[in-house]
Amino acid sequence: MQAKMQVKLLDLVRQYEKMRDEIGAALDEVFSSQQFILNGKVAELEKRIASFCGVRRAVGVASGSDALLISLMALGIGPRDEVVTTPYTFFSTASAITRLGAHPVFVDIDPRTYNIDPAGVRAALTSRTKAVLVVHLFGQMCDMNPILRAASGRGIPVIEDACQAIGSAYRGRSAGSVGRAGCFSFFPTKNLGGCGDGGMIVTDDRDLAERARSLRVHGSRKRYFHEAVGINSRLDEIQAAVLSVKLRYLAEWNGRRRAHAAFYDEALGGLDGIVTPHAESNVHHTYHQYVIRAGRRDELMEFLRRRGVGCEIYYPVPLHLQECFAFLGGERGDLPEAERAAAEALALPVYPELTEQEQEYVVARIREFVTKRRGSAPDADKRMPSG
Repeated sequence: MQAKMQVKLLDLVRQYEKMRDEIGAALDEVFSSQQFILNGKVAELEKRIASFCGVRRAVGVASGSDALLISLMALGIGPRDEVVTTPYTFFSTASAITRLGAHPVFVDIDPRTYNIDPAGVRAALTSRTKAVLVVHLFGQMCDMNPILRAASGRGIPVIEDACQAIGSAYRGRSAGSVGRAGCFSFFPTKNLGGCGDGGMIVTDDRDLAERARSLRVHGSRKRYFHEAVGINSRLDEIQAAVLSVKLRYLAEWNGRRRAHAAFYDEALGGLDGIVTPHAESNVHHTYHQYVIRAGRRDELMEFLRRRGVGCEIYYPVPLHLQECFAFLGGERGDLPEAERAAAEALALPVYPELTEQEQEYVVARIREFVTKRRGSAPDADKRMPSG
C-alpha cells in the first residue's frame, strides 16, 4: 500500500513560485506608475490576447461573467428575447442572459463531450431567438460548424463562452475566433488565471468591439457623455500585468495538461465503472478539467477525499433545475443527458505542475476503489503506465 499523499485538485502556489520574480517586476512597474485603470498594461494584453486567438480586437473587462453580459448587451439582447444555450455549465452563462430580461432556452448536451448538441440547437431556433451562446466546456470546443450553419441561416449571431478554453482549437481555429465574439475568464483557477477577477472579449467585429469598449465604462466613449446605460467593468492594470507574464507560459502549461490527460486515459481506460473523457479528433483539447464519469460517483468522491485526493463535481445541478430558473418551467427529465452528467461527472487533478508520482497515486486510489467494490484486494503499488 502506498503511503498516504495529499494531492490537491489545484495548487497555484507551485505555479507562483516558478515566476515570483517576473510577477514581482511586472507589479512593480504598475505601482511605480500609479496608473491602475485601463492604461498601458491593459492595452498591451488586449493586443497579445487578440493575436493569440487570431482575431483583430480584444476588450478587457472585469470578469468572464461580465464578458458574457457585455457581449449580449452589445448585440442588443433584451426583454423577451431568447438565447439558446446549454444547461450544463457554470451559472454565469445563463445569468448573463436573464439579467437582460431575456430567456435562456436550454438544449441538452452530447454525452461524450458534455458540450451542447448541435442538432438540439437547430431544433430550438425560433423567430424569437436573438443569439446562440455555446460553451466550450472543460477545455474542449463545441462542434461549431453545424451550429454556425443553423444560426447563420437565420441571421443569428453565435457567441462563444470560452471561459474554460483559452488555447483550445476547432479544425485549426482558436477558441473565441469562430463565432461573432468569444468570452474569456481570467479567474485564478483558469488555465490562464490572474490574481483576482478578470475577463476578455475577442472579436473581428469592429462595431461590436466599440460597443463593448463603451459599455464597460458606463456606456461612454467620451468622458461624462453617455450614449447608453452600460456598467463599470474594467480590467485593471494589476491583472493585466500578471496575465501578460503568465501568457508566455500558457502553451507550455496547456501541453502539460494534455500530457497528464493522456496518462490518465491510458491508466484508467477500460477500468470497470469508470469512463474517461472523450476528445474529438478535430479539436485541440486543453483540459481545463479532466472529468471522468463514475456510476457510483459520490462514493468515489468521498473515498478519494478521505485518502487525500482532491476532486470536485462540475456541476451538481444543471441550470434548468436551479431554483432561480423555476420560472422557465424546467422539470427533471427534460434534459436527461445533462442530468446524467450532473450525477456521474467527477474532476481529477490535472494542473500543469502535477507530478507523475501524484498522478500514480490518484490512479492507484481509483483502482483501489474499483477493486474493493469487486470484493478483492487491490494492487495499489502497481506502477501506472506513463501515458
